[in-house]
Amino acid sequence: MGLFSFIKNAGAKVFGIGKTTEEEALEVAVIAKEKALKLTNAVETLGFEVTDLNIEVTGDSATIWGQADSQATKEKVVLVVGNTEGIATVDDRMTVEIPEPEAQFHTVVKGDYLSKIAKKYYGDAMKYPIIFEANQPMLTDPDKIYPGQVLRIPAID
Repeated sequence: MGLFSFIKNAGAKVFGIGKTTEEEALEVAVIAKEKALKLTNAVETLGFEVTDLNIEVTGDSATIWGQADSQATKEKVVLVVGNTEGIATVDDRMTVEIPEPEAQFHTVVKGDYLSKIAKKYYGDAMKYPIIFEANQPMLTDPDKIYPGQVLRIPAID
């Protein structure tokens, strides 16, 4: 005798254990809907004013629809969704009631802190409260940022 190769998942269908392709697809769809619902709840819990908010999750991607009351709200919603474990990309399809200039975004790296980021973008480390306030309520403490987190950096006059 020798070594034989088989289709690994074929046995699951014969013995009634495991899942069929259709069952797996349904499970993936249910998980995606659950993730979307949790993301929607997270956005609503933070009190952002978005009319007709709709979030769809596919794999590690999220798509957001709705009308935000301001550009800042729109950007914060994107950050809430994007800074969630398991989400790698966000397709922002939201609209804004009153158009405003878009903020810049900064991805935190090891060794970053808000005053260092403020120095980079504003030329003044003491303007870190602007960044902190621009990222509330997601940030609760100016000293609690982490590598990989994306922050809003609003324009200042």
